[in-house]
Amino acid sequence: MVASVKLGMILNHTGRFDESVELLLAYEQAGLHLAAVPESYSFDAVSKLGYLAAKTDRIELMSAILQVYSRTPALTAMTAAGLDYVSDGRFTLGLGASGPQVVEGFHGIKYDAPLGRTREVVEICRKVWRRDPLAYDGKYYRVPLAKEHGGSGLGKPMKIINHPVRAEIPISVAALGVKNVALVAEIAQGWQPLFFHPLKAQQVWGEALNAGFSKRDPALGELDIQLQVQFHLGEPSPEAVQRVRNQLALYIGGMGARDKNFYNQLACRYGYDAEATEIQDLYLSGMKAKAAEAVPQELLDAVTLMGDEDSIRRQLEEFQAAGVRTFLLNPLAEDPGERVEHVRSLARIVAGETVGGAA
Repeated sequence: MVASVKLGMILNHTGRFDESVELLLAYEQAGLHLAAVPESYSFDAVSKLGYLAAKTDRIELMSAILQVYSRTPALTAMTAAGLDYVSDGRFTLGLGASGPQVVEGFHGIKYDAPLGRTREVVEICRKVWRRDPLAYDGKYYRVPLAKEHGGSGLGKPMKIINHPVRAEIPISVAALGVKNVALVAEIAQGWQPLFFHPLKAQQVWGEALNAGFSKRDPALGELDIQLQVQFHLGEPSPEAVQRVRNQLALYIGGMGARDKNFYNQLACRYGYDAEATEIQDLYLSGMKAKAAEAVPQELLDAVTLMGDEDSIRRQLEEFQAAGVRTFLLNPLAEDPGERVEHVRSLARIVAGETVGGAA
């Protein structure tokens, strides 16, 4: 039996909102607890989250992620409070720094100090939700903006007009860098890593997590590792495996500049230095198919949740031993109905039942 595991799902950027609700209700009946909505340079996540909140009653909702640069801290706090209100206390604020390609390329905002900005955004959000008069003098954000810092001198500390449903909305942060992960362990309720290798998690993240935990307020509770993971019950098709290879090649090889690729650096920290270099060289040279071929099978197997029932149970136990408590699934089955049934079977496996193979 795999205890204390919550099943969630990352919803696609594309597709009609009403179709998302129809599928989400089917997934909820199959055992899904949480739906997360991404935001890169797509439609904003807030519109879809608000729509889902209005059309559902029980399923938890989360942003995955809102970028700390693209909204003021107060607007982020207001938005989260509004989503928590419309969902009757079912919202988790997922935050992240994203990267310079999106922040500078799409928003035209300088990508600087992701660590410091994340800390200050979290602190400001919590002040807003407590309805404290918002007076904050940080390194990156000053509220109100005083005359000596370029303001008119007319700004006064204010508190949010509405009364939030909760004074402490859970915060989850996407992070990969060592210092970023230490910050998450210190200040957040949840952590959203990507390409999480459970057997190498302690080797790569242990020191950073322990550093953060040493400063953590016990009132935050256990850190909920909310893992985005590709999922298939039973033998996946070659096309599905290829999609996973392509994604890994894209992130390790082409996500960011050569010396600013966080995912390439992560692969190196896992011990795949030579492979990561080869993937990046191939990808940046335009040989994307060869880059995908160069992705180590061992890495692909470790960071996904795929296989027969026994294999899935083993992988779940490995992830759980590494601290994962929430899975944000990306089901790989081609047919929508089959994807729902795979999630239903996974919920039964988590509950300790035998499902007898793929649905």
